[in-house]
Amino acid sequence: MVVIIVTGGAGFIGSNFIFHMLEKYPDCRIVCLDKLTYAGNLSTLASLMDNPKFRFVKLDICDREGVYKLFEEEHPDIVVNFAAESHVDRSIEAPTIFLQTNIIGTSVLMDACRKYGIKRYHQVSTDEVYGDLPLDRSDLFFTETRPLHTSSPYSSSKASADLLVLAYYRTYGLPVSISRCSNNYGPYHFPEKLIPLMIVNALADKPLPVYGKGENVRDWLYVEDHCKAIDLIIHKSRVGEVYNVGGHNEMKNIDIVKLICKELGKPESLITYVADRKGHDMRYAIDPTKIHNELGWLPETKFSDGIKKTIKWYLDNKEWWQTIISGEYKNYYEKMYGNR
Repeated sequence: MVVIIVTGGAGFIGSNFIFHMLEKYPDCRIVCLDKLTYAGNLSTLASLMDNPKFRFVKLDICDREGVYKLFEEEHPDIVVNFAAESHVDRSIEAPTIFLQTNIIGTSVLMDACRKYGIKRYHQVSTDEVYGDLPLDRSDLFFTETRPLHTSSPYSSSKASADLLVLAYYRTYGLPVSISRCSNNYGPYHFPEKLIPLMIVNALADKPLPVYGKGENVRDWLYVEDHCKAIDLIIHKSRVGEVYNVGGHNEMKNIDIVKLICKELGKPESLITYVADRKGHDMRYAIDPTKIHNELGWLPETKFSDGIKKTIKWYLDNKEWWQTIISGEYKNYYEKMYGNR
């Protein structure tokens, strides 16, 4: 049986990845390591808690002793690191925790991989390490060879982690890979991020806060497509390589908000323009040619379809996000899992 440690697996993309892997691979055992910070929600994984091929461990990736103990117990074949502080606004307010988790935590995981041996360590990164692109140059895209040019403490910490991962490959021969994805959306997305925040606020007829004029452009990737890309990379890609994973779905923030209003039958008068974020990147756009040519991956979900599926999920799963908004989700670990 293949044992995969998934860090940050109670978060948005990590949880979707766990569901994907357990459904696709009958011979796979998933060990989810998560600190359960503000964006980690154990109730997302509630359906797996009695699955013999799943184990949850509440642990900080910066806890070297705890991480080493887990590796000794589980002898993982693959480690996929989703664990990260990822909210740009929070990084501007409190940078240090981002450096600790995203850089030091990554080094702890790779040291454990070196000590106990693994077949693949995969680092989940972000297109934000490339900086941004001008709005008037639609011909420009991020490629894997583009120099890193970060804008926020968050993206700087992720770029630092990427360089550290590649250094462990070059110096120690650790079998690594890195994926840099565009903005994800879909089920279980934490409600402070753009798309779920707008859905939740619109349903409650609350103001829809949009930075600046809403002209910022992002490349949106449906989370299931991203999970399939990571699956391909950890099983099929060359070691020591970086792969960009993008959705070919560039959208202005304001157009997304208006689309959500239309789908929910809410007036655009709910839109409220607020002061722009410091150092706000204007445009992200990924060129995923490399992963397509080498591994045959292409995004399968058009944004027009994905956003409808996402809105429907939030309508059908109100209890999940309402407990987050109320803060009740933080009690789930102790209530459901504290005595196990």
